[in-house]
Amino acid sequence: MDISVVIPLLNERESLPELVAKLHDVIGGMGRSYEVILVDDGSRDGSWKEIEKAHAADPRVKGIRLGRNYGKSPALNEGFKAAQGQVVITMDADLQDDPGEIPGLYRMITEEGYDLVSGWKKKRHDPLSKTLPTKLFNATTRWASGVKLHDFNCGLKAYDGRVTKAIEVYGEMHRYIPFIAKKEGFDRIGEKVVRHHPRKYGRSKFGLDRFINGFLDLLTITFVFRFGKKPMHFFGAMGTLVFFLGFLATLWVLGSKLYSLWQHVRAPLVTDQPLFYIALTSMIIGVQLFLAGFVAELVARNSAERNNYRVSERLGL
Repeated sequence: MDISVVIPLLNERESLPELVAKLHDVIGGMGRSYEVILVDDGSRDGSWKEIEKAHAADPRVKGIRLGRNYGKSPALNEGFKAAQGQVVITMDADLQDDPGEIPGLYRMITEEGYDLVSGWKKKRHDPLSKTLPTKLFNATTRWASGVKLHDFNCGLKAYDGRVTKAIEVYGEMHRYIPFIAKKEGFDRIGEKVVRHHPRKYGRSKFGLDRFINGFLDLLTITFVFRFGKKPMHFFGAMGTLVFFLGFLATLWVLGSKLYSLWQHVRAPLVTDQPLFYIALTSMIIGVQLFLAGFVAELVARNSAERNNYRVSERLGL
C-alpha cells in the first residue's frame, strides 16, 4: 500500500461525499495504491451512514467508529494503528484542507526524504479570534519544542509510515505530533505552504478552551519526554535545592541568635522571626519533593514500558 489517508471527523455528514470524491480524483490520478480511513469520533448526525455508503461504492474507503466522542487525538491514534500505507496523510473532514496538496506532500516524503511534513496555512480563512491566539500558540510551541514550524495545529500532514507506528497520540497531543516525532528520533521535519478554504458546512468543533488545554499539554509532554524515565532527576534536584536553601536560612537564623548572645545583645526569639518559618517550610517542601521523586523512580523502574525503545535497524541479529 502506497498511501493511507487518515481523517478524523465529528458530525461532518454533509462534507463527506464531496471530500471522498475529491480524494478519489486526486490520489487516483497519482497512480498509487491507497486507502481512505474515516474515523468517526462519536458523530450524531448520520456521518457513519455516509461512511458506509462510501465503503459500499469503493472498498478503498474504510471506516472506524468510536463508541463516543473521545477527541481528535484518540481518533488519529486509531487511524494510525489501522493504516497500512508507506506514506500516511492526515487531514480534516470539513473541506478546509485541500486534497490537491496530497501529491506534493507525498513527494516530499518519498523523494526528499522527510520523516514528517506539516502543512502551513499561510493564508487562513478564519476569524481573528482564532488566528491571533493561534499565532501565540505556535510561537510558544516553537520556543518550547525547538521544532521550527509555523503551524503546528494544521491537520494536513504527511508522515513516513514508520513515524505513525512509532508514536502514540493521546489526550489532545495531536497538536504536538511534530514534537513527539522529533523526540522519537524522526528529526527530518519539513513544512509546506498549503491552501486553506473557508468552511463550507457546519461549524468549528473547537473553542477557546483548546488554547488553555494546549498549553497544559505542552507542559505535560515536555516533562514526560525529559523526565518520564528518570523522575528523580527533576523532583530530587528541586527537593535538594529547596531543602538546601531552607537549611541555609536556618543556619542564618541560629547564627544571628548565637552572635547576639555572644555580644550580650538582646535578640528576638527565633520563633518571632519570619525567616524561621520560611526556612522550616522550605525544608519540609524539599523533603516532600525528594520523596516524591523517590516514589516516582520506584514506579518508573517497575513499569512494563521502562525498557521500551524504538529500534530503527538491526544487523546480523
